[in-house]
Amino acid sequence: MYSNDDLSVLDTTDDLESPLDRLEPVDAESETPKPDPEVMLAMLSSPETPQRMLAARAFCELKDERAIPLLINLLEDVCPLVRVSAAYALGRNPSPTAVEPLINQLNCDFNGYVRKGAVWALGNCRDRRALPSLIDALKNEISAVRLWAASSLAQMAELDYEEIVASIPPLITALKQEPLAAVRSNCAWSLGQLCREMPSNAIYAGAVDGLIEAFAEDEDLGVREDAKAALLKLGDPRALQLIETLELEGFV
Repeated sequence: MYSNDDLSVLDTTDDLESPLDRLEPVDAESETPKPDPEVMLAMLSSPETPQRMLAARAFCELKDERAIPLLINLLEDVCPLVRVSAAYALGRNPSPTAVEPLINQLNCDFNGYVRKGAVWALGNCRDRRALPSLIDALKNEISAVRLWAASSLAQMAELDYEEIVASIPPLITALKQEPLAAVRSNCAWSLGQLCREMPSNAIYAGAVDGLIEAFAEDEDLGVREDAKAALLKLGDPRALQLIETLELEGFV
């Protein structure tokens, strides 16, 4: 689907994280002074690429609505480092106006880091328009993007019942079929988050069954532990009884 000639292919475990992944919360206390928003706003329109990149990264720490239209423009910057910084910054400054531009960039950008940042930002936007793109990314993207598509789908828990229901089947499928353990772990976590907002119906039962299967049968210990944690947080009586039984019998 994508070119193999640059940063666009991030399909090994070592490449799952990009430099901007480990961002602290915007309101987190830090000994380092935050950048001046007025200066950074002006630099977003700088003709110099390093200045635009620095300013976009600054809004990964700053929240300012005035930056949103400028950051949207930078999603199409010629420099991929500017584009990825703009995507992460929009994740820190989520806005309904950014949803369609982020979807467009996810669909067309050759750079895997940019697409990954777009997926993360779309999750933070918590907008139903992003749901089809997040599901498609979970099914068809490179591993680094699938990783965050899985966790971004958990944000649909804050939307309506229809969006929650639509998010669950692709997560169950990925939990069973995804080759990368880290992605399966994120699927398990997201299913736990979504099911907390679900009534006890057939869709909920299917998700619990998927989590039980992962807990009992997944080859990766981390996935099994994440599936177990999701089930314990749900407090589903059937799942709790089965966990106890399997552990007592030494099957897990």
